[in-house]
Amino acid sequence: MKDFKDRPLGTGIYNPQSQITVRRFSRHKEELSLEFFVRRLRRASRRREGMAGLDPELCRVVWSESDGLPGVVIDRYGPHFVLQTLTLAMDMRRELIAAAIVEVFGAESVTERNESPIRIAEGLELRTGMLHGEAPAPFRVSSDAGTFLIDTTGGQKTGIYLDQLDNYRDAGSRASGKRVLDCFCNQGGFAIACALGGATEVTAVDVSESALAAAKANAEAAGVADRITFVCANVFDYLKEQEAAGAAWDYIILDPPSFTRNRKSVGDALRGYKEIHLRALKMLPAGGLLSTYCCSHHVSTGDFREIILEATVDAKKTLCQLATHTQRVDHPVLPALPESEYLRGYTYELMAAF
Repeated sequence: MKDFKDRPLGTGIYNPQSQITVRRFSRHKEELSLEFFVRRLRRASRRREGMAGLDPELCRVVWSESDGLPGVVIDRYGPHFVLQTLTLAMDMRRELIAAAIVEVFGAESVTERNESPIRIAEGLELRTGMLHGEAPAPFRVSSDAGTFLIDTTGGQKTGIYLDQLDNYRDAGSRASGKRVLDCFCNQGGFAIACALGGATEVTAVDVSESALAAAKANAEAAGVADRITFVCANVFDYLKEQEAAGAAWDYIILDPPSFTRNRKSVGDALRGYKEIHLRALKMLPAGGLLSTYCCSHHVSTGDFREIILEATVDAKKTLCQLATHTQRVDHPVLPALPESEYLRGYTYELMAAF
């Protein structure tokens, strides 16, 4: 790579079919060899070993450009690793990357989970399979946020939402003595953390029957299944019905999947975010808590905050911000790459009317 004055800029990967034609991965001349991947993985591993409060055996080992490997995502669950290659050049070298994972970490298995629609934009096929070892039977991992069932070949994404583990714990610390509604509960991370944190009652809602089955299994493993009511329903419909019925909760958690995969649909996404916030606000009493998250980098921090503000105006409510949330530290943020900071969230207290 060179600039317009013919000065070297470093080495990048190239794909004419991609919306991002060139992605630089080094300021120097580099070859995408086994030695290169081993070196980058060791550097990424050392960084995570120095991150306070992070279990290096239950984390995202590589986070794409943030670790100098554009399009490479590697999640670790003890001796088992899950690899995503979301750029053409890295996909062509996925077996080299798997070999590097084995050399650096002594992995028992490396599972390829390349089902992301991002690959379609890169001109890549969707694919899953084993790159090293045998597919492990579903197994459990534990953190201070709960116990989770991991299915590396058929579960959600790479296993669980590692980026939300700190936020699960935070929600649990606020739940004591409260009636909690967990919307878009997926595998039950927030619901379980709140039950463990002393919530008197937890209702967890998701439209996916398979996600709810995993959530129930996780709740049973954590010993809190009797304190959580699981509801299979479209969250938008459920909130509308509950609002009409005059329901109320002390603590509502909104953690929806991304409402938009591209900039063209941001308007629709913002309308969706506004609706769920408006209905949630109408079911919170004074002093009630709302934790809300957005995982789409196409929705800016400013847009997300503005939508929440619009919902408070329409609901005639006043919120006081208690905390700001983001992705866990094993998903490093590069200021020069805004897309690396994709998860944003807030916890608010609903104030009494003035």
